This record gives sequence, C-alpha cells and structure tokens, in this order.
Amino acid sequence: MLIVLIGLSGALAVAAGAFAAHGASSEAAEWLKTGAFYQLIHTVAALATAEHAGGKGVATLFLVGGAIFALTLYAMAFGAPRWLGAVTPIGGSLMILGWLWLAWLAFRG
Repeated sequence: MLIVLIGLSGALAVAAGAFAAHGASSEAAEWLKTGAFYQLIHTVAALATAEHAGGKGVATLFLVGGAIFALTLYAMAFGAPRWLGAVTPIGGSLMILGWLWLAWLAFRG
C-alpha cells in the first residue's frame, strides 16, 4: 500500500507542477511550484527508503509531511483561505523529522 501511495504522490506532484507551468496565475503558480517541488523530492525519498530496515516509518513521514505541505499550498492556489498557510509548516516539520530519523538509522546501523 505504501508504494501505491508513493505512486499517487508522484503523479499529483507532476500534475501540480504542470498546471503551474501552463495554467495558473503568477501567485498560484508559485505555490503550486513550491508544493510540487517538495512533494516530488519527498516522494522519491519515500520510494528510496520504503524497503529498507526501519525505512517504512521514514517513508511515511516523507509522504505525510510532503502531502500536508503541498496540499495546503495547492489548496491556497485554488482559492482556499490564506490562513491555511499556517498549517503548511506542520508538513515541513514532518519532512524534517523524516530526514532526522533517516540520519539516526544510518548512525546507529
């Protein structure tokens, strides 16, 4: 199931980036580009870690963090209230925790 979610995350990131390049206003395009960039990076990181010992937790943090980060930006790009941007750092924090967990696994392994 984790790999299915990784595939869906990658597809969404590419679609958001494409829409940013071809159909969004300038402010919305920036939110879409930023969300797509971070979501795609963390989708690839999730794929790279998903099958390693202890990596499922790391991959989950990458996916959930990337989703929260990107989806709040995508929502604002499509007209959601700007206060939703206050939720975006929660996703960023989860992504950072994923990287720290990965570093911890490598350190102790």
